[in-house]
This record gives sequence, structure tokens and C-alpha cells, in this order.
Amino acid sequence: MMAMTIHPTPPSSPGHPLSTSGNEAEHHWLHLQVDHLLVAVEHELRAAGPTGLSELALIRALQSDRWALIGPVAFHEPDRLYPVHFLLFHVLYRLRDQIGESGESLQISPGCLRISSSVPMPLASSLPGSPDALRAFYLDLSQYFMSEATIRDMMDRFWSGAAARKPDTPSAVNAGKVLGLDPLPVEFSTVKQRFRKLVMRAHPDRGGDTGEVQKLNQAFSLLKAHYA
Repeated sequence: MMAMTIHPTPPSSPGHPLSTSGNEAEHHWLHLQVDHLLVAVEHELRAAGPTGLSELALIRALQSDRWALIGPVAFHEPDRLYPVHFLLFHVLYRLRDQIGESGESLQISPGCLRISSSVPMPLASSLPGSPDALRAFYLDLSQYFMSEATIRDMMDRFWSGAAARKPDTPSAVNAGKVLGLDPLPVEFSTVKQRFRKLVMRAHPDRGGDTGEVQKLNQAFSLLKAHYA
């Protein structure tokens, strides 16, 4: 089980990244990463079936060539592990709310992450009687930003595509065609919706395969940089 020790810096603290406007581009990129992770995490959990995945196994899956959404993680250094852990659990809680609308549930604990149609078990890592407080913490994206040093470390070490240059127009157009978007839509939300639909269709249970998922993921990654 992975370390759960978290010492967040209050967003109102002097020097907190969210108290300035200088990190607007980073905030925008972070939201794009969350959108991408939502699709990838749902795909991996559905592929895992009723046995689910541990947090570590899910991180490994997101590091694989299929997604390449997470770079090297220093698991033995809590300060460097925190950004990855927090963002992953932020996505998990958002996904739980999302699939709950269709009658499904998502069990969330470091040792077991799984989608089911039954009522989820109590969260192993929550305070007794206070599951809503834990959910509120992870859904507050400002808690991700611990300090400027942590942000730089995240950008340099954890997110493999964060420094990608904006692709040229022909490359973006070709990526759009992979997703069946020609011409490219004005809003990124349209790209995200299309990507999610195609990735779910490429689920192994629906006759898809890893190669198809990787192809879709690469196109989406390029378009994510285009719209950023």
C-alpha cells in the first residue's frame, strides 16, 4: 500500500501558486491532463474487471507505452510521490461521481480500485464517519499545488508530455482525422468527448486491442498540446 501522508499548503498562503496569475498556463495544462487521465483510468479499471487494481498497478498502467501519461515516480520520496497520488485520486473521485449517474460505483482505496454495480465498500483510508471530507479534499484541485518547487519537480519529472511544443497545423489535422474529427472542432471539449467514446469502444471486451488504444491516445495527446 502506498503512503497516504499528506500535508497540504493552504491555498491562501503567501506564495501559493494559485494566489498568483503567473501559473495560468500550468493550471490549464493540469486540467487537460485530468481530462486525459479520466479516460485512461476508466479504461484500465474496466479492463481489470471485478478484481480491480491497486494504486501502484494503476500507476504502472498509466506509465506504460499504451498511455505514457506518467513519467518516472520516486516512490521512496513522499514529497515527490504526492503530486502523482493526489492527481490520481482527484481523477478517481471525479470518475466515481461520473459513473454514479448510471448506477455504477467505484471502490476507492490504495489497495483496491474497482468499478462495480453494487454499493461500494467504506473507504479504507477515510476518517471514521467523514468520507465526504476526504472526497472534498481530493476534489479540491488547489490542494495539488504544494509549493513552487513541487510544481517544478512535477513538470520536470512526473508528466512526460508537459513540455511538449505546440504541434504544427497539419499534424493536428491528421490527429483529428484519427479521432474522426475533420475539420477540427473549435472547442477541446468536443475532442475529449470523441476520444472517450472511441477508447471505450476499443475496450478488450468490445473487440478492441492495445494497439488501437495507443493510436487513439497518441492522437489525443497531440491534440491536447494543440488546444493548450
